[in-house]
Amino acid sequence: MSEPDRMSVSHVLAVPDLSLVVLIGATGSGKSTFAARHFKPTEVISSDFCRGLVSDDENDQSASGDAFELLHFIVGKRLAAGRLTVVDATNVQTQSRARLVQLAREHDVLPVAIVLDVPERVCAERNAARADRAGLPLRVIQRHQRELRCSLGKLEREGFRKVHVLRGEREAEAAEIVRERRFNDLRHLTGPFDIVGDIHGCRSELETLLGRLGYELARDGQGRAVDAVHPEGRTAVFVGDLVDRGPDSPGVLRLVTGMVAAGHALCVSGNHENKLGRYLNGRAVQHTHGLAETIEQLEKEDEAFRAGAAEFIRGLVSHYVLDGGGLVVCHAGLPEKYHGRTSGRVRSFALYGDTTGETDEFGLPVRYPWAEEYRGRAAVVYGHTPTPRAGWVNNTICLDTGCVFGGKLTALRWPERKVVDVPAERVWYEPAKPLAAEAPGGADGRPLDLGDVAGRRVVETRHMGRLAVREENAAAALEVMSRFAIDPRLLPYLPPTMAPCATAKPSEEADARGEGFLEHPREAFAEYRAAGVREVVCEEKHMGSRAVVLVCRDEAVARERFGVSAAGVSGALYTRTGRPFFDDRETTERILRRVRDCVERAGLWSELDTEWLLVDAELMPWSLKATGLLRTQYAAVGAASRAVFPGALGALEAAADRGVEVAALLDRQRGRAADAAAFTDAYRRYCWRVGEPAPPPAEAVPGLAGIRLAPFQILAVEGRSLAGLAHTEQLALIDRLIAADQSLPSGEGATVADATRADATGEGATVADPATDDPTVMDPTVGNAPAGSAADRIRLLAPTRRLVVDTEDEASVAAGVEWWLDLTAEGGEGMVVKPVRALVRQADGRLVQPGIKCRGREYLRIVYGPEYTRPENLRRLRVRHLGHKRSLALREYALGLEALERLADGEPLWRVHEAVFAVLALESEPVDPRL
Repeated sequence: MSEPDRMSVSHVLAVPDLSLVVLIGATGSGKSTFAARHFKPTEVISSDFCRGLVSDDENDQSASGDAFELLHFIVGKRLAAGRLTVVDATNVQTQSRARLVQLAREHDVLPVAIVLDVPERVCAERNAARADRAGLPLRVIQRHQRELRCSLGKLEREGFRKVHVLRGEREAEAAEIVRERRFNDLRHLTGPFDIVGDIHGCRSELETLLGRLGYELARDGQGRAVDAVHPEGRTAVFVGDLVDRGPDSPGVLRLVTGMVAAGHALCVSGNHENKLGRYLNGRAVQHTHGLAETIEQLEKEDEAFRAGAAEFIRGLVSHYVLDGGGLVVCHAGLPEKYHGRTSGRVRSFALYGDTTGETDEFGLPVRYPWAEEYRGRAAVVYGHTPTPRAGWVNNTICLDTGCVFGGKLTALRWPERKVVDVPAERVWYEPAKPLAAEAPGGADGRPLDLGDVAGRRVVETRHMGRLAVREENAAAALEVMSRFAIDPRLLPYLPPTMAPCATAKPSEEADARGEGFLEHPREAFAEYRAAGVREVVCEEKHMGSRAVVLVCRDEAVARERFGVSAAGVSGALYTRTGRPFFDDRETTERILRRVRDCVERAGLWSELDTEWLLVDAELMPWSLKATGLLRTQYAAVGAASRAVFPGALGALEAAADRGVEVAALLDRQRGRAADAAAFTDAYRRYCWRVGEPAPPPAEAVPGLAGIRLAPFQILAVEGRSLAGLAHTEQLALIDRLIAADQSLPSGEGATVADATRADATGEGATVADPATDDPTVMDPTVGNAPAGSAADRIRLLAPTRRLVVDTEDEASVAAGVEWWLDLTAEGGEGMVVKPVRALVRQADGRLVQPGIKCRGREYLRIVYGPEYTRPENLRRLRVRHLGHKRSLALREYALGLEALERLADGEPLWRVHEAVFAVLALESEPVDPRL
């Protein structure tokens, strides 16, 4: 080819999309210009730039040592983060390149050399044209050229996987960089996938499993399966170990190679394929671990089949990264730092795993439990180590369930995360040890690690971005979680705090009459109207404590889905700080049994396609959780007022009878006594004795009498978060549970019709239920309510009365206010106002408060004290700072949503608890507890 023709040809340089590109050339050869033309500025790390950073002079050769130390540090950080990196330096000396090749190996990326071989004359002219290089001696360029000539023949031996040499200016200018996708990078393939575990020659079981998964087999003229296609376009992915030990390794190879060739499957290499490939290529290998059987079976096949099998095995990669990086499939497992990397070390780990260097009693290597420590975002699906069942361990799952040893052949459906398996037809190969060992990491993995939650944390959420947790708050949460919380495997969610409504506008006339409000629903309606929310639902605020109920269909579900090994555990009932409500497990199980029966009778197990439910609720009475607070704080005030005021009022009245001018003081003390009595009445409404047999005909089982559970939202089920379901739809589901509770035999129900109310001093009075004469007959403004039960047959579950309000309709707003006034006049706590449609955002994209609580005037006496309604106190209390509390409510809400999403996605416990723990940590932020 003539020189003009050669100069017109474009030089395409292939560069892996994750690699370390080393530019090599004498000073003045155009490396910086070349780098700027073909790579992003952030991808290029220049020795001159680093020299300038450490010395303020890019040409200060005395700073070269520090400059290259900095350059290597930056390169290492970029490679660790998975970023293509280009080193712009002369790199003509072997020792300077050696450190860069070492860095590439340390981070399991490929080193690529691009050599700019430009004539000495051109280099000298370019340097002369630069003011900072005009005085550069020619001997420097000549030395660089000599060193470059010595380097050209040995770059591949130094470890560079690709070497591109551009000779002359024109080749350098005509060069085109093409970034190659790594063979293991299939992130663009999103599935759905069916990932199949170790087959080991069990061709018949493979055909059966593919049929169970919905694949249609294609057969050749001899009836042999040569392909399988799914009518819905699913792709099978094989984790390797197709061959050895089983009865028909050629049949498995024929089917899998056909599926891969047709684009219906992917396959990674297993250690058995690796060994068979070496045999087929003429290498000397030991005929052990089932290889002898495979060789014997292959001898019955023709040469073309054996050649095709060898070619297929040569093309297998160590692992695949799929589904946007959310799924990694390999044979023996792979830590996150190796995902998408390419090196002998990565391939070795993917094929064989890692061992401790020890052997067990059967003479087999003890494998390092990498899955216990796995904290990666991608799910890792693998095989290699036979285990009796496939189970998730920290977002990893082993699918080798020992089919060839008489176990099962197992597949995982992705993204459904559902396991499908078929039993082995027989024991085809006697295992070296019984199938009793678990996959690396054990059945449960490590529930939590201190490193996951200690120190300052930043949690990435779907609905509010990155949320920070301060170190001191994390320490406080760790104290609670480690000492008082329930089993973390049963703690997948903590509810957020709730924002109070804006302070009610003052009314001097009402304040003077002692009828002023600190909180009023008009403020909540106005806030939602301003945020663009038209429909809101007002839900009765129950007189209890926030409770989260995790109810499983049975103990087996609790064991299989949540990893609980203790006998007699079928779920959990815990407070908003993760503590158990009851010290004895039996009481919790009684409540769970009743809820479970209601779910069954309501038909929700099948309708929601789940084996467990996570429910947000209120548990009553409040005194169940707050007995200590009642005794030490509220009851003490009530007792003191009852002890002091009668005597004081008597003395003042006697003085007034004697003509002493004490009328003003007497009126004031009478008012204070009335406030104290109102305070006592307020907190007494939240307290009644429980656990005693109810009087007939309630027939409540001893231990649950007086206990009521008011569910108001189903948070999550298997595979799905329901937090985005409209509240009207949520309450419709809850109504069905209430109706089911009413229709069940009284069994373990509860009664409050004749319950004994008691304050913490032991004093009590028998009163009617303050909420309603018959809680099963709901407010007529609501509809869809169960009706017809007698008040003396109230069961465990309590309904939530509600009213839908149109914030833009004044009549509807007035009706909402009136409804709230009636609730609180009955002695109720108040209501919570929520947007009917959940997960609402404002026009600017910010989340709207999920709920605003409007507490009743009398209930607030418990919070702010007996005399808070006096005008002077109301004026002072109205200066409330709500911003921090409202911010806290939104942040905790976003974290709670994130925990539910991760739970529904089947993410590992540590990922769910990252968000759960953050909610608990934020609870220790300093904020006015009265809000």
